[in-house]
Parts: sequence; C-alpha cells; structure tokens
Amino acid sequence: MSPGQTLRLLEGSYAVGQLEPSSPIPSWAEGEGFVSISRTKEELSVVCREDRVPRTVKTERGWRCLEFQGPFDFSLSGILASVLGPLAEARIGIFAVSTYNTDYLLVKERDLSRAVETLERAGHTIARTSNAKT
Repeated sequence: MSPGQTLRLLEGSYAVGQLEPSSPIPSWAEGEGFVSISRTKEELSVVCREDRVPRTVKTERGWRCLEFQGPFDFSLSGILASVLGPLAEARIGIFAVSTYNTDYLLVKERDLSRAVETLERAGHTIARTSNAKT
C-alpha cells in the first residue's frame, strides 16, 4: 500500500458534462481551475468549474476537486487505491481523473466533509487554500 498522500482541495465547485462524441471542444471549457476533456466513441466528457457549464448541457453538478500532490512516476502503484479504499468503505462515491503528472479526485459537495475526515483518518493530508472551504 502506498504511504499517506497529500491532496490539495481546489477552490470552487466542478461539473461533469456530457456532449455528443462528434461535438467540438466547447469554448466554455477554457479557463482557470482544473479541466479534463475526454472523447470516446460514445461521448465527449468535460470536467471543469461548474459556473462555466451552460444549463443546456447534460451535466452532473456539485463536485469538489482534490488534487494529488505529484508528480508521480508511472512505475508507482497503489496511489489511487490508498485513497479509494477508505472512501469505498465509507460509501463515498468518487469521480477520478488521471493526468500525466498526477491524479484528481472529485467527490460530491454533500460528501466533502465526510470524505476529508475519512482520508485524514486513513493517514492522508488535505491541504486547503484560503478560499477552499470544506
């Protein structure tokens, strides 16, 4: 198992939007904060700050984002599992995104306090910016 991780709580609420697979990358996905864009044969998914997503887009809103403090070498294992295990035991749903350098974990706003408590009890550290409230 991976040793305790440090995760930074990002400011603001996030949304996961779903568009048609052939849709162009929307201009509203641009801007500050974490953004992830994935295209498959079934969909174009966009994760970004909630306030930028038009109400006309099929969206799951109300997520908070935790950034793993990487970067991590590709040969490392168990980083996500060390966080996901305790959250699964606490029955806290997640949405995970990986990038070249690190991982991002989104939890619903309503579960954030419980998720932070669960992760800290499991030996992880949650860093908060001055504007990122739990």
